[in-house]
Amino acid sequence: MRVEIWSDIACPWCYVGKARFEKALAAFPHRDQVEVVHRSFELDPGRAKDDIQPVIGLLTEKYGMSEAQAQAGEDDLGAQAAAEGLAYRTRGRDHGSTFDLHRLLHLAKEHGRQGELIQLFYEANFAEERSVFDDTERLVEIAGCAGLDAAEVRKVLADPTAYADAVRADEREAAQLGANGVPFFVIDRAYGVSGAQPAEVFTQALTQAWGERSPLRLIEDGTRTCGPDGCEAPSRQS
Repeated sequence: MRVEIWSDIACPWCYVGKARFEKALAAFPHRDQVEVVHRSFELDPGRAKDDIQPVIGLLTEKYGMSEAQAQAGEDDLGAQAAAEGLAYRTRGRDHGSTFDLHRLLHLAKEHGRQGELIQLFYEANFAEERSVFDDTERLVEIAGCAGLDAAEVRKVLADPTAYADAVRADEREAAQLGANGVPFFVIDRAYGVSGAQPAEVFTQALTQAWGERSPLRLIEDGTRTCGPDGCEAPSRQS
């Protein structure tokens, strides 16, 4: 069974939702047969690479709230994250383009390190003091901790076309599926779960999707087969 997760590194609810989903997955009896794939979704796709601003300023501009309201929202998110065992800086974070981060996640996917890299990106953005938006070497360092080759990472970052089509394809697919926000979880292309739902919701969705998988129907017509112990010998005609 495959679970696809559309998310953005700049999305705090994606950070929290990932932890809740993983809690449900860890308790799921068939977890070893579940493949998790992370898909790209930029909350701010038109933002220039050098356009970086404090999160509080972004919230006041985007939603018309006061700084006090914006800070209260960050404090609430910090509490939600803490409840899931996640570190979260409620002061001093910044916001910028996540396009390069998504491109690196596609590189990581090719090397089987996508899950490791997205978690490190989340932790760097939400829990650590150094920005992930204004320092290329910072991204190289984080990707190296996920097991990627530094030279290959620098090569991707130096070429803005590398994996750009893969990022855009993910975003187009999200739109086709009706996802207008993240996190967005798609289970076996049969169920969609929107938002950072409680772990119990993910448990229910996983269980229901697993139970409705179509079992293999075997048609036997007398044709002989080969297996690990050899091939069936043809019966001798009398």
